[in-house]
Amino acid sequence: MSGSIQELEQTLARELGRVVIGTQAAVHALAIALIARGHVLVQGVPGLGKTLLAKALARALGGEFQRIQGTADLMPSDIIGVHVYDESRRSFVFRPGPLFADVVLVDEINRAGPKTQSALLEAMEERQVSVERTMSPLPEDFLVIATQNPREFEGTYPLPESQLDRFMLRIDMDYPAREAEADILGRYGGVQSAAQAALGTVTRLAPELLSQARAAVEAIHVAPALSAYVLDLARASRSHARLTLGLSTRGALALLKAARIAAGMRGGEFVTPDDVKAVAVNVMGHRLLLTPEAALEGVTDLDVVTSLLAETPVPR
Repeated sequence: MSGSIQELEQTLARELGRVVIGTQAAVHALAIALIARGHVLVQGVPGLGKTLLAKALARALGGEFQRIQGTADLMPSDIIGVHVYDESRRSFVFRPGPLFADVVLVDEINRAGPKTQSALLEAMEERQVSVERTMSPLPEDFLVIATQNPREFEGTYPLPESQLDRFMLRIDMDYPAREAEADILGRYGGVQSAAQAALGTVTRLAPELLSQARAAVEAIHVAPALSAYVLDLARASRSHARLTLGLSTRGALALLKAARIAAGMRGGEFVTPDDVKAVAVNVMGHRLLLTPEAALEGVTDLDVVTSLLAETPVPR
């Protein structure tokens, strides 16, 4: 039943592994988001291969890739598009911006101003954009991968809660292991651009594989007790002493969807509490807003997620 889900993850890991090294956890999370039609926030210091990972994913999907660099002067029209006057038609025509791609990488999203960040809200939630009272649909497999550096705050605008809640998963990328980093130096340490050449080796996924994986997820059983467990986690986060904002209903749905896909990736036919725990950090962490006191004490959102998982009773 879940064979197509496993095949999709294995194929994606193999193809992306031709280009990126030591990012197995990130590829696993990307596969979950891809099946669930969710968007991904990648958090990590510069130089870890986030752009290369997004390019490789777009090539594996056979779709168009566009990169948007977040800057303070970036305007909504720069990403959505503008109307320009066409002399031959004697009328204004819409020229789509980079947002109309299959995979859109928004690099350093927190450097864009609030107005520009808000332009992404409709696109990420409804997969369409409204320009001059006209709604234009985005590609069917539209996927936003946004990056931000958690250690640099000068000249940045914190993402609002409504924006963060639209990212299904957050991937925290750290420096690769020594063996993986040695492999990277050996493969890409030459003068020539080996990374671009490696992208050419990525093979497109079979078009029907993704649709089969999505259909297989629907067949994975979710017991009422498991749904209640997800709801208990959400409600516990809303009353947690170290949080001013807990998990939303959208977040609870994302947690349940991700757990179903994770169950399929391990070959299961039903969701277990361990499946929920396996994806909870990626789904919940960025949606939780710490109290000022907790932040001053050095408590992180991951610490709170861990405590919620430890304190919430697990269904038998």
